[in-house]
Amino acid sequence: MAWGEDNPDSDLAKRDIPDAGYRQLAEFRRCIRKFLHFSEEVARAKGIEPQQHQLLLAIKGLPKDTRPTIAALSRQLYLRHHSTVELVNRLEERGAVARRHSTEDRRQVLVEITRRGEDLLHQLSLLHWEELRVSGPALSEALRAVVHPVRQGRRPA
Repeated sequence: MAWGEDNPDSDLAKRDIPDAGYRQLAEFRRCIRKFLHFSEEVARAKGIEPQQHQLLLAIKGLPKDTRPTIAALSRQLYLRHHSTVELVNRLEERGAVARRHSTEDRRQVLVEITRRGEDLLHQLSLLHWEELRVSGPALSEALRAVVHPVRQGRRPA
């Protein structure tokens, strides 16, 4: 089976991957890593760790019907419960988040962003939007090349 052929029944292990396919994957990974490196650096420049920034963004970006519990945030971040608790602890020490008991179920603890956390997240988000405006076209092109690879020397129709 040639690279880029659409056959849902194919055995992935039998697919041929030309050198161009590896280059496309490598370029896509490079673009992602470039953006993540930028994200890590600006978070540190603002005085927080990258995962703390991700936690703030996860809280703010939760679906409207999802309560900001440790369990929900752990799922969003693909972290273990205790790792999320540690991130919340550190952000709480900085005054960026606060815990409160749910009014519906006093056993449930909710994590909320404080005004200080909102300001920090806003600053970081503006920087990220600007970086995506600049680097987004290259990232989009790299993704397009992986999702729609060139087939037999031609671009897909």
